[in-house]
Amino acid sequence: MARDTQSIVKMSRREGYALHPKAHKALVKRPGKPGQHGNNMRLNKQSQYALQLREKQKVKRLYGLLEKQFSNLMKEATRKQGQSGETLLLLLERRLDNAVYRAGYAPSRRAARQLVTHGHFMMNGTRVDVPSIRVKEGDELIARDHSKGTEYFKKLDDVSPAPSSIPAWLKVDRKKLSFTVTGLPVRDDAEPEIKEQLIVEYYSR
Repeated sequence: MARDTQSIVKMSRREGYALHPKAHKALVKRPGKPGQHGNNMRLNKQSQYALQLREKQKVKRLYGLLEKQFSNLMKEATRKQGQSGETLLLLLERRLDNAVYRAGYAPSRRAARQLVTHGHFMMNGTRVDVPSIRVKEGDELIARDHSKGTEYFKKLDDVSPAPSSIPAWLKVDRKKLSFTVTGLPVRDDAEPEIKEQLIVEYYSR
């Protein structure tokens, strides 16, 4: 399965945005872009196209998609009713790996993707291992019995502490290592710093 193997910290510095929890400290310590000319203010002046590109790259990397996957999702969002940018974010939020991350069973989307690809979860009674599966209202997910006995889930509270807040569209039962999709995400459930209109403009060129 294709995936982006670039350093998440380096990508975060490139986008000026923490794409992973461990990138926060790195951005504070080294806030400039990576490379020899990363802190050159003259070179860092961005055109409108550059702003659009960077926003697209930021969101693509935030959710862990490859270029073709992201482009296809944008095409799907454009065909649906409503604002294309917002629809794109809602489709991204409904990815299975993102749902596992939002439910608090992984410290990052990358970790959630790994849990899914290794088949640690059952969806509606069936083992799933595809991170891009789109969850819908009524879906029930639970860690497999075999997985519950692994060191990861035994030490879940240390590896991935329960988040301070869970999105309203998810109902989580950490004792059972399960969660249920009780609704659909809204725009406020995605990161507020995302400027989705720039992404729409990028693909509208």
